[in-house]
Amino acid sequence: MSKRFYRFGLTLALFYLGAASAQYPIMDSVADKIIMKYQASSCEQLYQAKAQKQQPGPGEQKAIQMLHNDPQMRAAFIAKVAPPIANKMFDCGMIP
Repeated sequence: MSKRFYRFGLTLALFYLGAASAQYPIMDSVADKIIMKYQASSCEQLYQAKAQKQQPGPGEQKAIQMLHNDPQMRAAFIAKVAPPIANKMFDCGMIP
């Protein structure tokens, strides 16, 4: 019974993420770029980027504003980028 429930939950989650990607193709592209940046960066590069915290550019500000204005898009974005970013930060010792 628990295997069936697990499979159903996994299928539902994948369907939700797939639907969110289809609904927000630009957000999906931006999220993929952010994920690739974290995956391609070394821990040292991430430490340096954190230390040099820069103001977001005009394009980033526009994307941030879109996420503030659309809670569903924000939820889809966070659901996509959070796991790989958190895992990288954990591997680098940036979060306990």
